[in-house]
Amino acid sequence: MLKNTFFALLFTAAFAFKAEAQRIAYVDVKVILESIDEYQKAQDELDKVAATWRSEIAQEYDNIKGQYNRYQAEQVLMSDEARKKKEDEIMEMEKKVRELQKEKFGPEGALFQRRKELVQPIQDRVYAAIEDYASDRGYDFIFDKSSAAGMLFASPSYDKTSDVLDKLKRK
Repeated sequence: MLKNTFFALLFTAAFAFKAEAQRIAYVDVKVILESIDEYQKAQDELDKVAATWRSEIAQEYDNIKGQYNRYQAEQVLMSDEARKKKEDEIMEMEKKVRELQKEKFGPEGALFQRRKELVQPIQDRVYAAIEDYASDRGYDFIFDKSSAAGMLFASPSYDKTSDVLDKLKRK
């Protein structure tokens, strides 16, 4: 919410200093993507893969829980050394499952990589189409209504990054 408010204030201030009217539009990228069959198939495949991995991980956690319950029931009959060994064994099993979870679902995990392979090319095509549309129709800015990503296209003539860098270098 704060981010959206900041962008609104920023653009209001920017437009207040410019007498020339900019052409602004917005699109709903989510609706566009969901209307593409290839995207739907990719999402379905990702959902199936994720469900399979979640099931495998849940099964491993159930196994660990069973091991722990058995340990709880038998620990009174175990020697200190045997208890320690069993506790270490259970903790190692938990560690391996957490590593598997991170490997599959982590920020750079297998699901992320698979999504990148399947969905990224489709998203790139959509963004290229938006950019072409903006250039063809003379839009200066296009925003995405469906996400917090914000700006999808901005006319390079409004990019004042180099001006600010120059000003900083002079100080």
